[in-house]
Amino acid sequence: MPAQLPITIPPITSGRNDAINDTGRTAFCGPYVVSAITGYPISRIEDEIRAFRTPVAHEGNVRASAEEDVIKGTTTDDVAAALGRYGFAMKPVANYMDVARKDRPSLWTWMQRPRNAWSYYILAVHKGKEGHWVLIKGVKLCDTYTHGKWEFVCDGPHKGAKVMEIFEVKRRIDF
Repeated sequence: MPAQLPITIPPITSGRNDAINDTGRTAFCGPYVVSAITGYPISRIEDEIRAFRTPVAHEGNVRASAEEDVIKGTTTDDVAAALGRYGFAMKPVANYMDVARKDRPSLWTWMQRPRNAWSYYILAVHKGKEGHWVLIKGVKLCDTYTHGKWEFVCDGPHKGAKVMEIFEVKRRIDF
């Protein structure tokens, strides 16, 4: 696989894309949220994250074993790089990492605050002892727990999850 995959930009719509899990296995939250924003399948998003992490290994079309191939955890840089490759910019809106976990707003509390209903918001939340990415647009949420489908936040599994960071995602004009 080349270091840079050919890009065709999907049309901008006001609707929401469901994430497309074409891997044949359970995918993790980072690729899910990027897939839902871009409209590309998770396998392609994982390839972009791998290319970002180890660009030299992917230039020679050398693939790791299937177990090493799975993208299990993603950083902010991984998600931002994958989104940037498809013409999106991820802008930090809020960071609660310096606030005690019990004092951080829950996802439901954050939903009550004013925000742009047409923008995508990626939230890093606590899910047990781990971090987890969820995608919000309007009043709907998409992540691995919803299997890439959009659900109302009030019906979703993360209402009480504490928010660590919030990012607004918009299409880059200069792309």
